[in-house]
Amino acid sequence: MSIGRLSTVLIQQETLDLLEWPRLCQQVSTFAATKLGAIAAQQLVIPTHQGDSERLLAQTQEAYRLDELPPGLKFTGIHDIGDALDRAGCQGILQGDELLAIATTLNGARQLRRFIDSQEEVPVLSQLVSELRTYPELEQTIHHCIDERGRVADRASEKLTGIREKLNHCRDQIYQKLQRILQRQGQAIQQPVITQRGDRFVLAVKAPQKDAIPGIVHDSSTSGATLYVEPHSVVDLGNRLRQLQRQEQAEDDAVRRRLSHQVAAVQPDLEQLLAIVTSLDLATARARYSRWLAANLPRFTATNEQTTLRQLRHPLLVWQQQHEEGPEVVPIDVIIRPQLRVIAITGPNTGGKTVTLKTLGLAALMAKAGLFLPAREPVELPWFSHILADIGDEQSIEQSLSTFSGHIKRISRILAAIQEPGDRAKLDGEAASEEEATAAAPANALVLLDEVGAGTDPSEGSALATALLQSLADQAQLTVATTHYGELKALKYQDDRFENASVEFDEVSLSPTYRLLWGIPGRSNALTIARRLGLATQVIEQAEATLGTGSHQDVNQIIAGLEAQRQRQEDKAAEAAQLVAQAERLHQEVTDKARFLRQREQSLQQQQTQAIQAAVTQARAEIAKVIRRLQQGQATAQEAQQATDAVNKIAQQHQPAPAAPAKAKPGFRPQEGDRVRLPSLGQTAEVLSPADEDGKLTVRFGLMKTTVSLADVESLQGEKVEMPSKPKPQTTVPAAPAAPAVRTSRNTFDLRGLRVSEAEAVLDDALARAQGPIWIIHGHGTGKLRAGVQEYLKHHPQVQRFEAAEQADGGTGVTVAHL
Repeated sequence: MSIGRLSTVLIQQETLDLLEWPRLCQQVSTFAATKLGAIAAQQLVIPTHQGDSERLLAQTQEAYRLDELPPGLKFTGIHDIGDALDRAGCQGILQGDELLAIATTLNGARQLRRFIDSQEEVPVLSQLVSELRTYPELEQTIHHCIDERGRVADRASEKLTGIREKLNHCRDQIYQKLQRILQRQGQAIQQPVITQRGDRFVLAVKAPQKDAIPGIVHDSSTSGATLYVEPHSVVDLGNRLRQLQRQEQAEDDAVRRRLSHQVAAVQPDLEQLLAIVTSLDLATARARYSRWLAANLPRFTATNEQTTLRQLRHPLLVWQQQHEEGPEVVPIDVIIRPQLRVIAITGPNTGGKTVTLKTLGLAALMAKAGLFLPAREPVELPWFSHILADIGDEQSIEQSLSTFSGHIKRISRILAAIQEPGDRAKLDGEAASEEEATAAAPANALVLLDEVGAGTDPSEGSALATALLQSLADQAQLTVATTHYGELKALKYQDDRFENASVEFDEVSLSPTYRLLWGIPGRSNALTIARRLGLATQVIEQAEATLGTGSHQDVNQIIAGLEAQRQRQEDKAAEAAQLVAQAERLHQEVTDKARFLRQREQSLQQQQTQAIQAAVTQARAEIAKVIRRLQQGQATAQEAQQATDAVNKIAQQHQPAPAAPAKAKPGFRPQEGDRVRLPSLGQTAEVLSPADEDGKLTVRFGLMKTTVSLADVESLQGEKVEMPSKPKPQTTVPAAPAAPAVRTSRNTFDLRGLRVSEAEAVLDDALARAQGPIWIIHGHGTGKLRAGVQEYLKHHPQVQRFEAAEQADGGTGVTVAHL
């Protein structure tokens, strides 16, 4: 590695440490589900290509979505099997628990792939698991041979089954013999239990009575009062047991050796599986950390787009607030126009300038590493190939470096890193040489400088800082520097690639607000703070006199005026935002009210329609019932009249109120077959016969027929009927319009064959009992009976009028008398 490359790697690692990137990685690792995922999260890799960062962000976004779906991304059963795979690859024999961990890892990986494949719109994760091979046959073989405790199961081989059966039988024989000895020699036993020393079964015998139980002494107690003796009667069985145990171990090793060879045969695929599962766990950890942080997906901008980071919070401070009861985090707004190259942040000490640098640097690193940013949408920032920082005090006693020297050495490494040709943006066109490209295009780097030029003589430090920032404006994509030098504030007015910002300071409470203000440089508050902190007045006045009222004082006054103007604009913006919020709230209330009224109107209309339909249905049923009764001859004309009145009443109650009609248009003359309206009844009827000389016409609506006057009808367009110019004088007493006539056996009288005098007697009795019109059948004959009947009806006081019946009811052979 060249010296220049080594210097670049060194400054990059220093930047990560200065921005506390390892601490953030440690926090992300707490959201990992597996040990491998936690280890990977503790050392998050920063990609060197924008495409890799975009792929990581896509993984995080899809994992974010999947983790919200039940059951979510589960990593149950997945273990770190890397060491076991390495040992299997070296022809080693794996232990039972290692083989079991491989089997459960295969199953866990298969469940993950199955869940991802069952979801839609996760192309990146689907592509990631597409190369996953989980070897279900290997998993089944391991589970068949290894039990849940990690021991080789009896079913692993027939030979092992036979050996273990012999072992159990031999062990049972030893126990039986020892139990008999305990019962026979109880006085010589110190403790009536069977125990083991090494792999031999022994009894605890009292030392003075060891001869009572002859055997091999394998151990004794600390006091020597107890001897652990293997009786001679079980020695042979003990030897047999040891031989069987060796055979069992050999067969156990053979089974595990066979399984280890199967694992070694697919070692590359299992290592790839482990890497894929780790990537999935790492993506899930990034997603869960982003959700906890209430962060949003960032988008990498082009060189001609604006950087937008609104309400950006420092993630480590958010963690401190949530887990360590730290102070509330004050967010900052970072809006950087694409033509800007240098941002100079000024303000008092402990005002938040350094935190602002670290917040911006961490945001750029997080986006590159595939993490969401704790900022309000939209989150837009460039992808920087290098993020380089000089933050903090670099004083070192061991290296004999002052603060200034430490800063200069680090800045030198920063300049060397961004001047590497590979980090330059390439010019368009084939004719541009590498030297031209290097000279024309700035390096795609973010440079963060804290207290640039500090630690030396103020005049020289200011000059050095000015030259350094002007050089970085040509060489780096973006530089953000904090400073106390007033001369740097004026660079904005000399070069449009520069911008000023400041951290707000409350002069009343003498404390910073940690808010970042753009476009306004910070002004010196040293004398103000000193005065309010009680420094002697004469000292303050002498300092003011020494400072003078020259350009420095003028600049402070201008800055003060800008701050006041900015405060007024913020107040007005807050008032405008409040008015907008109030208007939006009122608009929402009106919208909700209108929606409620529409829904209520629809509901009422529906209820009214249902009520009308129910009433009409009920009325039709009643009419049909009355008609059936009338047809059966069981009802009177009075009942028919009552039913008709009920129908009219229902119609009048439920008929919608008609709109105010226009002025009546005379000239309408109804003809047979026309549709007319009966305003008094609220009905539309069909004309059955044209009007007679008395201005009467017969109409039908529904099942009912009736005779009405021309004055009681109008056209469907509201036109009134043109009445006859010379109406015939009425010979009968005017009365209300007759009720619709319904002929039944009760109101029909057959007079055929009777003399006129006999017919008059029948009519007199019929008219006395009649409740409505009656039908008189007299036939045609000579016409004498018809003339007598009509003459009688003409002079009868109860009869209003009479007329020939309809053709269907007998025509001129029947006369209908209306009372």
